[in-house]
Amino acid sequence: MAAVGSAVGLGNVWRFPYVCYDNGGGAFLIPFFVAIFTAGIPLLILEFSVGHWARSAPPKAFAKVGKKWEWAGWLTVLMPFVVATYYVVVMAWCFSYMVYSIDLRWGSSAGGFFSNFLGDTGSPIVIGGISLPILLGLIAVWVCIFLILYKGVKRIGKIVALTVPIPTILLIILTIRGLTLPGAMEGISYYLTPDFSRLGDVNVWLAAYAQVFFSFSLAQGIMITYASFLKKKSDLTNNAFIVALADAGTAFLAGFAVFSVIGYLSVSQGIGIGDLPMAGPGLTFITYPTAISLLPFAAAMFGIFFFIALLTFGIDSAFSMIEPISASANQKWRISKAKATALMCTLGFFVSLIFATGGGIHLLEILDHFVTNFGLVSIGLLECIMFGWLFRVYKLRKHANETSDIMLGRWWEILIKYIIPAILIILLIAAIIKNLIDNPYPSYPGWIVILAGVAPLLIITVLSFVLMKIKGNKEAEEI
Repeated sequence: MAAVGSAVGLGNVWRFPYVCYDNGGGAFLIPFFVAIFTAGIPLLILEFSVGHWARSAPPKAFAKVGKKWEWAGWLTVLMPFVVATYYVVVMAWCFSYMVYSIDLRWGSSAGGFFSNFLGDTGSPIVIGGISLPILLGLIAVWVCIFLILYKGVKRIGKIVALTVPIPTILLIILTIRGLTLPGAMEGISYYLTPDFSRLGDVNVWLAAYAQVFFSFSLAQGIMITYASFLKKKSDLTNNAFIVALADAGTAFLAGFAVFSVIGYLSVSQGIGIGDLPMAGPGLTFITYPTAISLLPFAAAMFGIFFFIALLTFGIDSAFSMIEPISASANQKWRISKAKATALMCTLGFFVSLIFATGGGIHLLEILDHFVTNFGLVSIGLLECIMFGWLFRVYKLRKHANETSDIMLGRWWEILIKYIIPAILIILLIAAIIKNLIDNPYPSYPGWIVILAGVAPLLIITVLSFVLMKIKGNKEAEEI
């Protein structure tokens, strides 16, 4: 349940529907499910097996392959910490909008309201002030993360028993309501109409693999950490299938919830669906709120439902990003779980403040772009090389088969050693060509792109080696 909660997050609600439409509509589901079974599930099995075999967080697990590789483990837990610092800001937006939904405060101008809410300066260079509503939301979310994590995994288990089913139920309610609206079928048709000619486009296949890779919380140390707490006889392969299919199913359902309402908005305002902002913040905080305000009855209730669903989807992903680094500090230096969690949440809060400023949304966009297109893909490739080649992956296959109903064959080793690394190398090359050659990213000065996008990746890489060199608690190292 914790792994499902980590995988199913804000990206399932707004990213998947848009990516699906933008890459062939219903035809996108073909490469999407191919990607799930050729990369998503095999990598989940790998990370579950590594964590379960090592019985430890990533730094110690990677060190068991070879002491000189401990830095790679630290890199995997630092990367989601960086993601958490801006992911929590988006949750703070959701927290504020949940309150604003009570009286539909955005009125008839959701776009202008969102810009004023952010205090948007229009540029990452002009920082501006910190928005008070976002600051209060940040405090609330970080405090929640601390309260969930500081007593360890037992509390996590209790929390996810609520935060996994509740947003799913709300999403089903929102879907049913959306499908009853005038114009809903136009939206669903827009979402699912297949364009099979797109299947010959390599970019569509790359988009499918990228969606699966990032949506499943892979290469972030999260699944390795969670698996380290599993009982010795836990079925690793079945767990991987359950997490993957739950995540994919939620994303697919979210498409119906979102595009049925988008269709209604299009018909109500006489605007073509293609002319509405449907990617990222534009969908979540402008288009969907505009549609909610037009609902004939119970608009406030459905607005509250929508943002509660986003918050509860998001909180599991948010605390799962902090747990790996807290667990790693606890294991290496025997810092108490409460102190380690408090330290990480405090540090995360202060870093988050930069994204709560008027230029924060632009800084967030730059950092997220480089983390997802370069950071996580590189770590995934590193994992495949380490555990596929240096560690002899058949040992992990044997370990998984000892407790799993679904037996792994040589096909799994071939995927880990050859197929998935090839896919990730292609993703990296495509990202480099797209960002550095064809269309340098984005229309901001180069120095701010380097400072906000490239520099954080270089800093955490250097920090990974520093943390490896710092001596740990002798008793902890002997365990």
